Formats: sequence, C-alpha cells, structure tokens
Amino acid sequence: MKYLKILWNGILKENPTFVLLLGMCPTLGTTSSAINMSMGLATMAVLIFSNLIISCIKNLIPDQVRIPSYIVVIASLVTALQMFMQAYTPEMYKTLGLFIPLIVVNCIILGRAEAFAAKNGPVESIFDGIGIGFGFTFALTLLGGIRELLGTGKLFGATIYSENYGMLLFVLAPGAFIALGYLIAIVKKTAKI
Repeated sequence: MKYLKILWNGILKENPTFVLLLGMCPTLGTTSSAINMSMGLATMAVLIFSNLIISCIKNLIPDQVRIPSYIVVIASLVTALQMFMQAYTPEMYKTLGLFIPLIVVNCIILGRAEAFAAKNGPVESIFDGIGIGFGFTFALTLLGGIRELLGTGKLFGATIYSENYGMLLFVLAPGAFIALGYLIAIVKKTAKI
C-alpha cells in the first residue's frame, strides 16, 4: 500500500509537469506529437536508476559535495542511456537529439534525488522514480497528443480529420504554452491540488 501511494503521488499529486512545474524545457520542446513520449521514457529510466544509486550511497557522500555527486551519478546514467539509444534505437536518438544530454540538468531528476532518494531507502526510491517518470511521460504524451490533434488533425500519426482544418498555432511554440496552461488549470481544478 505504501508503494502504491508513492506511485500515485508521482503520477498525480506531485506530477512534475502539471503540479511541480519542473522540466518545462523538454516538456515544451519535445511535445509536438504524442509519439514523442520517448523523452518521458528516457527520463523515467534515468530517474529510476539515479534514485536507486543515490539512495544506496547517500550515507557515503559528505554534505559539502552532495549536489555535485548527484550530478555525476545522473550524468553517468544519461551518458549510458545516450550510448544505448544511439546503438539500439537510432531513430529515437535522432528525434530527441539535443534533449537527451539535457536530461542531466533536468530539475525533475536532481529535485527527486534531493527531496526523496537522499531521504528514503532503495525500494521506495525506485517506486518514486517510476511514479514521477510515469507522471512525466503521461504529461508529455497528453500535451503532445493535444498539440498534434489540434495542429495537424492526427493522433499518434493516425489521421482523425483533414490537416486543412488544423490550427498551425498548436504545432508552434506558442501553442505548446497555451495547451500546457490549459492542462495545468484543468488538473489543478479537477484534482483539487
């Protein structure tokens, strides 16, 4: 039951995009379509493993070098992820491009390392990484789906209505801000956060 609560917190109560408003750069930059949920999955992988490692080594790290140590762990994991994606999923690697190395400085990961993994055990930290990662992936997919549907008339690449009726605004950066603003308002209103 405790682990389900940790998962639920990451998905809704502490959703990094809709509630904590963290990770806005990849949120706005990679959500032109619902298929780009791969950024969320990549972030989730780094989150899970960084939370696990940091929760295991938290007592070995002196307070003076705590944050730099976390960044070294996160950067090592992102480098491994980048090499893995380049070798086994080159199309996804090309799609995400510059946003993969930016995972290192994503405040979601460093924030969860500091706020949760450094204060809890490995199992709880893994579940926190899964919950926050799934919440981030859900937010990216939802925002990307809305932008893709309104902008191009497609959803996950499948045509829903003619592209002639799409609103170019939602394909561009201002549409990302508008859609995100409405989604944040809807989540806050319906979830009573």
